[in-house]
Amino acid sequence: MAVHFGYLGHNKRGDIIFNLVNFLEIDTRGIDLLHSIRVAELVSLLSDREKKSKSNTLTAEFSAIDKIFKFLAISKPVDISPLLSNYQQIYSNTSNLKQKELLRLEMRSISNFALSGEVVERQFYIMIWEKYQDGVEVDLTKRAMEIISMFESASIKASILKEKDIIRLCNLINNPAFVNLEDVSVNQTLPFVIGG
Repeated sequence: MAVHFGYLGHNKRGDIIFNLVNFLEIDTRGIDLLHSIRVAELVSLLSDREKKSKSNTLTAEFSAIDKIFKFLAISKPVDISPLLSNYQQIYSNTSNLKQKELLRLEMRSISNFALSGEVVERQFYIMIWEKYQDGVEVDLTKRAMEIISMFESASIKASILKEKDIIRLCNLINNPAFVNLEDVSVNQTLPFVIGG
């Protein structure tokens, strides 16, 4: 069983397989072997010249690819509560009135972003696949590593997803009833309300 591979197809009972399983459990008729690659944020805090340079590098690298792939850009809400907590702590510990005023304005601005749903981060993924046959695992892994090196040539980090992340990504994209649960502890809090 290869940890990095997601198998899509049907088992011998006809059930849809949307998990990581052993080859022997799958009827291989029409099954694709899948690799998913997470790409780090592409353009955060870059100048126009740097964006153009990265774009040209990636265009040159990806022009050699002759196989189909899927590029996904997913918006995910960002938890800004640690930032607000940090600002609240600084606010309560300072005696500088100007600093308190600036912190109060910043906390109001951040709270407005959070309440409007505008605080999101973009996550980028590339999915590649092949029809299952003997030895295709090695070829698919080689293709995934080549794609990762293409991004690294433009100083962009990329990595192959592990089992848990593949399942989460597939459910997030293909299952509208799925809720993307985060591994965080939940604390009851009241929103920070600033007067004036």
